Amino acid sequence: MHPPALKLVNVHKSFGPAKIIQGVNLEIARGERHAIIGPNGAGKSTLFNLVSGLYSLSDGEVQLNGAVISGKKPFQINRMGLSRSFQVSNIFANMTVRENVRCGVLYSMGYGYSFWRNIGNLKEVQEKTAHILEDVGLLDKANLPASLLPYADQRTLEIAITIAGGAEVIMLDEPTAGMSHSETDRAVELIEKAAKGKTLLIVEHDMGVVFGLADRISVLVYGEIIATGAPSEIRGDPRVREAYLGEEADHIEGEPA
Repeated sequence: MHPPALKLVNVHKSFGPAKIIQGVNLEIARGERHAIIGPNGAGKSTLFNLVSGLYSLSDGEVQLNGAVISGKKPFQINRMGLSRSFQVSNIFANMTVRENVRCGVLYSMGYGYSFWRNIGNLKEVQEKTAHILEDVGLLDKANLPASLLPYADQRTLEIAITIAGGAEVIMLDEPTAGMSHSETDRAVELIEKAAKGKTLLIVEHDMGVVFGLADRISVLVYGEIIATGAPSEIRGDPRVREAYLGEEADHIEGEPA
């Protein structure tokens, strides 16, 4: 029997006297699409930063496919098969769109940094980069500096970079933040395509996106998970309605309650 893709065991994080994450326990199965929701200040991005190694844990343990990753650096965790995006776009603004994606592709195909290697001669890298750009709809903008992309395209580029590394576990932090309705619809289609056959952990405020994408949802409030379950269970949970969803739950499209 395979271990869970991600397992959090009694995870805590404090900044001085402030307790931000308080004893989170969570298992995410391989291939599952799992969303974390909660009010502003609940600790969602902090939890992401703990899992991906950006922050160190105050207590507890995080496992990736059964291997303990607590205490490892972000690049080490990435090379073990976990890739993430950030709430604020985190791209190489002065590089082209193609170069941004190619950075992720290089490491996924086993090419480390080497100043004497001509990247242009690596046909398989060029082909995979072009394939990813085509999949996300950015191939026609491949030679533009990333800084010149519209906001929604920058978010799309970040998703492309996230999947370029070939990780089996993908973490997306607010991927549709600031997008219009049509841009959000396009982003959801992209996320569904990118996450096919992989494990997805997503933090998202748009409940239409959450209830449309997720197999299971966890609700984080004041650093504690108060409920985990299928979308229909979460929508009908009185604790979740009181703490977060409220009447919005009645208007969310998706799985019937």
